[in-house]
Amino acid sequence: MEKQTVDVVIPVYNEEGDLERSVRRLHGFLHGDFPWRARITIVDNASQDGTLEIARRLCAELPYVEALHLDEKGRGRALRAAWSTSDAAVVAYMDVDLATDLRALLPLVAPLLSGHSEIAIGSRLLPASRVKRGLKRELISRGYNLLLRTTLRSRFSDAQCGFKALRADTARRLLPEIEDQGFFFDTELLVLAQRAGMRIHEVPVDWTDDPDSRVDLVATALADLRGIARVATTGFRTAGARRLIRFAAIGAVSTAAYVLLYAALRMQLSGSAANTLALLVTAAGNTAANRHLTFGVRGRRRRVRHHLGGIAALLVALGITTVAVDTLDAVDRGASRALEVAVLVGANLLATVVRYRVLHGVLTPSSPPWRSNGHLRLERLLGHPDLRDGHVVRQMPTPESGGST
Repeated sequence: MEKQTVDVVIPVYNEEGDLERSVRRLHGFLHGDFPWRARITIVDNASQDGTLEIARRLCAELPYVEALHLDEKGRGRALRAAWSTSDAAVVAYMDVDLATDLRALLPLVAPLLSGHSEIAIGSRLLPASRVKRGLKRELISRGYNLLLRTTLRSRFSDAQCGFKALRADTARRLLPEIEDQGFFFDTELLVLAQRAGMRIHEVPVDWTDDPDSRVDLVATALADLRGIARVATTGFRTAGARRLIRFAAIGAVSTAAYVLLYAALRMQLSGSAANTLALLVTAAGNTAANRHLTFGVRGRRRRVRHHLGGIAALLVALGITTVAVDTLDAVDRGASRALEVAVLVGANLLATVVRYRVLHGVLTPSSPPWRSNGHLRLERLLGHPDLRDGHVVRQMPTPESGGST
């Protein structure tokens, strides 16, 4: 079966009134004004009206239209099912009301196909966006995104706009980590992507509110609050805990190397000299290991700055351990070598805490990831080898055929 470049997913629940009109309009755009091969995947979330029958009919009539049926509701569940089985290079979704102007789809997808970004989202809150919606929804949207910035330190402007796209490899990486099956799916996806250091490209959109929206605002708000609380604590338990565990493991290895080197040097040098040389030798390896394994920093970018931070942490450790050695020498000049090493190990534990704070400040990005204003040079992309070249109809398997839906 021929692969498509972009798979646009439309999750639906009881949308028999809007589905056909919207799909035909989107299909006309994709196969008339869009420069890449594209497929539309309709995902029916346990509809109780004629939505599924309409979806099946559209599959039979229109090329590059597919339908899936799920027995349970949930936008996140629908996107997970469609994205995880798609063979496209880029997976996307939009709401069935097509509230977002379709002309934003090209700048949404372009940075993903160029390899510049992993995720692209439409944003109704960028200055260049043109939005028509009621005051209540405007306040709710801005309040929700402010809450995300406060509680989850989000750096994207609009979590819930129903207009998003991901590279397929990014989707495969993130989907197993997402727990939510409903509307909070979008937010959890973006928070996890941000924590992983992925680039989130934001596109200003022209967006018109659907006054006939079936979203239960109260139930959705409560579910979102529960999701925020879960993701906030999960982030602490997983990302933060794993980082501390890796740092501790590297610290243990570094401390063992330091003790062995100190003991060998102490046979020929004074305590302060042996301590200084042992720290110098182990500090570079400690910084390099933490840079790569603890904080996930790779490549040469800012490596000098990071190692300067490591030197600063070394100087702090040197000061703490030197004070410990000199104090022990003043209190008990004839202290045993075992007591001397024990005191230094304790001093190193204190220095390790300080080192973590220094390295965390140096190696953890403090500025937002690159964000564009939606404008991108497309000359190279318009010659992409995946320009559409034919029509293939992908039918939804029926229960009689034994296929899965």
